[in-house]
Amino acid sequence: MPKKKPKKPKRPQKNWKKFWKLGADEFNTQFFGVNKDGELTATEGHHIYNLSDLAYKYGTPLQVIFPFIIEDRLKDLIGYFQAYMKIYGYRGKFFYHYPMKVNQNKEFILSLLSEGANLEATSANELWIVKKLWEGEKFNSKIRVLCNGPKTDQYLDLIEELRAKGMNIVPIIESLDEIERLSKYKGDIGARIDLNIKTDSHWDKKFDRFGLSEKDALELNKMKNLKVMHYHLGSQIKTQKSILNGIKHAFSMYIQLQKIHPSLDTLDIGGGFGIPYEKKKFYTAKGVSSKIIKILKNLSDKAGIRHPNLIVEWGQYIVAPAEMTIYKVLSKKFIPKANAKAWYIIDGSFMNDIKDTWAIHQKFHVIPANNMHGALKTTWLAGSTCDSDDKYTAGGNYILLPKLHDNQDQFVAVLDTGAYQDGLASHHCLLATPLKIIARDGMIKIARKRESADSIGKLFGWNGDPK
Repeated sequence: MPKKKPKKPKRPQKNWKKFWKLGADEFNTQFFGVNKDGELTATEGHHIYNLSDLAYKYGTPLQVIFPFIIEDRLKDLIGYFQAYMKIYGYRGKFFYHYPMKVNQNKEFILSLLSEGANLEATSANELWIVKKLWEGEKFNSKIRVLCNGPKTDQYLDLIEELRAKGMNIVPIIESLDEIERLSKYKGDIGARIDLNIKTDSHWDKKFDRFGLSEKDALELNKMKNLKVMHYHLGSQIKTQKSILNGIKHAFSMYIQLQKIHPSLDTLDIGGGFGIPYEKKKFYTAKGVSSKIIKILKNLSDKAGIRHPNLIVEWGQYIVAPAEMTIYKVLSKKFIPKANAKAWYIIDGSFMNDIKDTWAIHQKFHVIPANNMHGALKTTWLAGSTCDSDDKYTAGGNYILLPKLHDNQDQFVAVLDTGAYQDGLASHHCLLATPLKIIARDGMIKIARKRESADSIGKLFGWNGDPK
């Protein structure tokens, strides 16, 4: 009998979830996956959201907010610090303050408050939101609000008004000009110090304009109500070494200030904790929180002083992964002699909707929202404005996306757009901002309707009468 031809071994199925760097704690994508049809999904407990279906149903451009991700991340962060304080015998208290400038959307603020966040405001208008929450009894009297930023008379008046009504509100001295009025403030105050230290971040420390110099801070007259020493190293700090060096340098200032102001009992290390936008190996909140507590305990014990209370303001870390922005590819254009083979033109704008792609050339995690199992093409993305800078090229490299097919829409998802992008958004070429939806408890709620040409025109004075 003739021998049967041996069967070829089956090629192993590609792990597309791993390929697109989804379902991984280290990339902040633990809630995202790929279904059997090659579509992007998000999982909240036993609820599953199909992002491709949402794009078809609500149209694009589309912003999708996941409040459960905000709550989960904050709960974990608070848990890390409290656990390590207990493990190391640290006797100070831990407080998380959310810097509202990162994202002032109601869905973000209320989700953070539900998990025990305190707040940090940087303007009179942000503090006005706090006032509305306070008057509407949206948070209890235990919450504390830090007030940073330059203090206009309007800002200071509102601070004093809320303090008189019983709010625990702590203005932070940003400059020598603020001392005269804040020295008469009846509640707790703080001082921001411009630490003389280099940091590996987006911030150009050579020309830092915030806070008191170390010299000016140490020359302050004794204040009986100075409770908080605050500093801020920068944005998207690239290494944990920079964070820990900042802790050590700041603590040396804290000791000197406490000798002048015995009431000082809290160190606010500010924000700047980075997230792995580029999906490469990065430091973690769990690892860094352990090191921070260990360092502060050892330094405090060595100096023979009480362990300071600790405040962190890691806003971007908490909220960036809780939002994604989805676009549809409108067309493609061949690119000769480049890292990418084609432009994919989208139905929105990077300059308008995801401003950091243009302002600081931030790289983002860009993946398809459908056809995730298909053949891929090296691409660059172009927005729908007439501006040559309205593009995303992953820093001149390329973005892998599925090949386009006739009669089939291709959706592109940009992850980690929950920090800063809404506040920076604009209307170049009078394009509409994305429709915004909230995915929570298995339900979808529209938070912002799609703008019409008429509603956008009104922002620029066109009220229906062209005369």
